[in-house]
Amino acid sequence: MSRRLFAITCLACAAAAARLAAQGLPPPAERLTLETQPTAAMRGTVLWLYARPAGSVDTSLTLDGSAAGEPLHFEHLPDGRFRSLLGVPLDGGDTLPIVLRLSTGTFTDTAIVSLLVEHPALVHERLTVAPRFAEPDNASRARIEGEVAQARAISRKAHDSPRLWTGAFVPPRPSRITSAYGNGREFNGSVTSQHLGTDFAGKVGAPVRAAGRAVVALVANFYLAGRAVYLDHGGGLMTGYFHLSRVDVAVGDTVAAGQIIGAVGRTGRTTGPHLHWIARYGSITVDPTSLFRLAPPDAE
Repeated sequence: MSRRLFAITCLACAAAAARLAAQGLPPPAERLTLETQPTAAMRGTVLWLYARPAGSVDTSLTLDGSAAGEPLHFEHLPDGRFRSLLGVPLDGGDTLPIVLRLSTGTFTDTAIVSLLVEHPALVHERLTVAPRFAEPDNASRARIEGEVAQARAISRKAHDSPRLWTGAFVPPRPSRITSAYGNGREFNGSVTSQHLGTDFAGKVGAPVRAAGRAVVALVANFYLAGRAVYLDHGGGLMTGYFHLSRVDVAVGDTVAAGQIIGAVGRTGRTTGPHLHWIARYGSITVDPTSLFRLAPPDAE
């Protein structure tokens, strides 16, 4: 279902707006029809944001913007629409403010829109791990903080890469999901975090596959994530594969959707062998299974 985003605030300068008014045209921000795919925007997901300018196709128009502190990377489609991935943080209220800047060649008009978002139903999980993972010492905490900063810096660099994938994303494992994204996590009787990934069952040595075409951005051995691979899909999107027993790729490799990049393991903080899979839009961690609901970009 197509829907116009609401609470549009036009920030065009008065002189530019007056020039358009003299031509009988509204400000550019008021000439954008916006929609999302999937139609229902859910907290903690990634989706497509489409913007369609009114009137005939104008290839001179350009559009950029930002949401939740992350830039949007709009592509101009043949039918005149613009399209960008949009990461919706898990935490927040019932709307997501989005800043849009539409350039017409003579001036740039800025608008702020608010996207209605829904909240997922989450559950609570109780897990038992080795004490050093539930209550790490000071040295381990410092290591964890450094590794988190390194991983997030790598994820933000995906904004600097062009979109690399074309078809639909594929599951990294064919097995059942044992723990979903967003659930509350209680380790050894203490609530410590939310589960910001999706866990797939698997025996040690079972293959792990790339979810989409990408460049290998990082191979690491982290305290919590264990042996890990991060894939840069471009356009702001990164996926990560944790607790691996084996890594079959190196930084700089280009991998295809479905290509084996490593094997299931139980390295790092884990209760048993499995794959922990994450997705980020810039620094926003989202439900990686929401990638499966995106329309393939080459189908437009």
